[in-house]
Amino acid sequence: MSYKPDQQVLERYADVLVNFALGGGDGVRAGDVVLVVASESAKPLYVELMRAVVRAGCHPIGHYSPDDDGDYNVTRDFFELASDGQIDFFPARYRRGLVDEIDHMVAVLSDADMQALEGVPPAKIMRRGMSMKPWMEWRSEKENAGKFTWTLGLYGTAAMAAEAGMSDTEYWQQIIQACFLDEPDPIKRWREVSAQLSDYKSRLNALDIERVHVLGEDVDLEIVLGESRQWVGGGGRNVPSFEIFTSPDWRGTKGWIYFNQPLYRYGNLVKGIRLEFDGGRVVNATAELGEELLKEMVATENADKLGEFSLTDSRFSRITKFMAETLYDENVGGPFGNTHIALGKSYLDCFAGDPSGIDAKEAERLGFNDSSVHTDIISTTDRTVTATLRDGSEAVIYAGGEFQL
Repeated sequence: MSYKPDQQVLERYADVLVNFALGGGDGVRAGDVVLVVASESAKPLYVELMRAVVRAGCHPIGHYSPDDDGDYNVTRDFFELASDGQIDFFPARYRRGLVDEIDHMVAVLSDADMQALEGVPPAKIMRRGMSMKPWMEWRSEKENAGKFTWTLGLYGTAAMAAEAGMSDTEYWQQIIQACFLDEPDPIKRWREVSAQLSDYKSRLNALDIERVHVLGEDVDLEIVLGESRQWVGGGGRNVPSFEIFTSPDWRGTKGWIYFNQPLYRYGNLVKGIRLEFDGGRVVNATAELGEELLKEMVATENADKLGEFSLTDSRFSRITKFMAETLYDENVGGPFGNTHIALGKSYLDCFAGDPSGIDAKEAERLGFNDSSVHTDIISTTDRTVTATLRDGSEAVIYAGGEFQL
């Protein structure tokens, strides 16, 4: 893109991602092995991340790939040329070795073409996701054992800025503000925000919530939190991250919900999503645009179940505009903050205890969902969330875009 942030911004950004976000808010330690993943659009940040890793006394492993754009689209080529056997292939020895080797992973999101896979059969995209599921599972197992951390960052491109209806400079200004890169010590500011989020998480967890009712003009949804649940968020897993979320017992979801924000997923655009739940499963999924992809995703094993419920308080987030990227849109502030859910995989760190001691059978008993899919879908409309506590009393915990705690 024509815009490139100045060197100080890039250095601060890399510093935040390596020395705050990784390590769950504590940063890396000398001797750690760090996987850095980025595409060519994000080269300036990729270079600074590699430098930051080395400066921290760590060992970098780089994974740098070409952009998928109008001239070259390796991902589309794969789906158009690959046989079913090639789509299903999983390089188990390579991926297993990589998981065993690394202590951390930082990935940079940057799309040169927001709809690079438009027209590719959705069934092929979902099938590929299923084949790569062990890669996600192995990382989660290591993370739950306290031996691996990861974070995501964003490098704005011209395509992303255009999709969001902003100039390159305006788009990057949102990134700079959201990540506190306009402050002399962004890590200090992030630690202050993490402490504030931690306080609200403690208040939510102290309520001993049985279920929540999300109500608004475009939603009437009941969600059962389930046994041994906790609210989590912040701590560097994503940068930025202002949301507080949990992975509820999927079996207790019923009602309907509409999302006013577009979804960019699997190289496609989906708009006007409406989901209906009954008995914990999506029984009807519609979209004004991209419905075929939505239905194929929901039809993927266990992707018709709830994996996450999340709330963002408008007072924390410095993101004020639609960014056409889930990492930012799921953390947007604005007048009503945002409420969002994710279909598919649950997060075991939402277990109120040691997640490393939870095997697949126990996770299933507790209502944690397992899927190759984890797709966040977002709304920024005014919604009220009322909690029913285990003693039978009720309390409004979120209204007007703010926690009521």
